Amino acid sequence: MGRDLCEKFAVARQVFEEADEAVGFSLSKLCFEGPEEQLRMTEFTQPAIFTTSIAALRVLAEHGILPSYVAGHSLGEYSANVAARTISLADAVRTVRNRGRYMQEAVPLGEGTMAAILGMGEGDVVQACADAATETGLVVSAANRNSMEQTVISGAVGGVERAMVLAKERGAKKAVMLHVSAPFHSALMQPAQDRLAVLLNDIHFEDPQAPIAVNVDAKLVSSGEAACDALIRQVTGAVLWVESVRLLIGEQPTHFIEVGPGRVLSGLLRQIDRNQKCLHVEDSMSLEKTLAALSESAVPGEVVETKV
Repeated sequence: MGRDLCEKFAVARQVFEEADEAVGFSLSKLCFEGPEEQLRMTEFTQPAIFTTSIAALRVLAEHGILPSYVAGHSLGEYSANVAARTISLADAVRTVRNRGRYMQEAVPLGEGTMAAILGMGEGDVVQACADAATETGLVVSAANRNSMEQTVISGAVGGVERAMVLAKERGAKKAVMLHVSAPFHSALMQPAQDRLAVLLNDIHFEDPQAPIAVNVDAKLVSSGEAACDALIRQVTGAVLWVESVRLLIGEQPTHFIEVGPGRVLSGLLRQIDRNQKCLHVEDSMSLEKTLAALSESAVPGEVVETKV
């Protein structure tokens, strides 16, 4: 993760060096060499994805590609804030690591989970969750509205399992349990949110240099105070990705650029609006393709999507 960019671009190496210093261990070595078991732990997964995303972002900036608007799916909102220059890379990566640890510690392992409900409208998914919560007395709610055909639910294992059954009985095409270590973006994350608020409120947030489309409200924020508040509330709040993307589409961007490992957000964008142009950067090969595409259209600035 990120190794190719680091080997080929000094600015990417600088990002990993700064992250290593900020967290006090060799995050770069973990990203490049593993072990995979450790890298899958939320406490390390989150800073690894974040740092790789910022490395890609800085390489793009070195090539003159700067965002007009920024957005990030869940964890990616930290990358979006760094892109908008509300907070420093060092403050962000330290916070992200603690965010992962706080989330993992909020609910005992095995007691919470998430599932993807496919082929069912969000309203029907929300109702299935509400009915499951009433029947079981357990927490379960819609956590990520990823596309019109995909809503992720989150909560206690029993509540999520019952909501999956109800969703399938009511016409969902598929209900798939996700391999996650905690019930992210649910009320069960309140202890993590409370702990994270203390950290975030101690960090000075500048006003963003590019408007940020925040997850929890699907609104553009242009003040540091609002950006900080959104990062706090998103721990228990749902990720309104469909609404956030539509908000950005309303600003008539020429391109969306997803930065960081994988192309999940590019796929979601196609589900939301196939007419949008979407590029991505995670290594030197994808960078070359993106730069070539932008050169052909002579684009001065882009929307940058940073990922989960």
